[in-house]
Amino acid sequence: MFRGNHPAKVDEKGRLKLPAAFKQLLDAEGTARFYITSTDGSSAEIWPLSEWEARETKLADYSMDEAVQRYINVTSYYGQQVETDTQARLLLPQILRGKASLNTDVVVLGKMKYLEVVNRENFESSLATNELTAENRKSLATILQPKAQ
Repeated sequence: MFRGNHPAKVDEKGRLKLPAAFKQLLDAEGTARFYITSTDGSSAEIWPLSEWEARETKLADYSMDEAVQRYINVTSYYGQQVETDTQARLLLPQILRGKASLNTDVVVLGKMKYLEVVNRENFESSLATNELTAENRKSLATILQPKAQ
């Protein structure tokens, strides 16, 4: 389970060194293969390949659904299967690096089953305009409420 924020850098060749905290979790699972993609080109999603394959299995039953077709199109366009190198680096897809401005300082966010990589400056700017609203808090309270037994 990925959680938290770890600032990082993308090198001149487009490689991201996995933050140590996330690398430890991945090493414990024996994970070295990933699918890197995006649903909108504004960030990179780094999925352990096994998690991505489980997602594909769920989608396969609905392959004729228009929303699923669009999702597959966009995630395939931005997507690339990769493996970590000996220094725990991942090569981010070139098209995604350009679109999401993932060329230097980034933030690697734990998103439970996957990691999200965003341009640090853009993300910090968006935090001020994307605060949790009262409606968001109400929705979360409902979701996180203990279930009656």
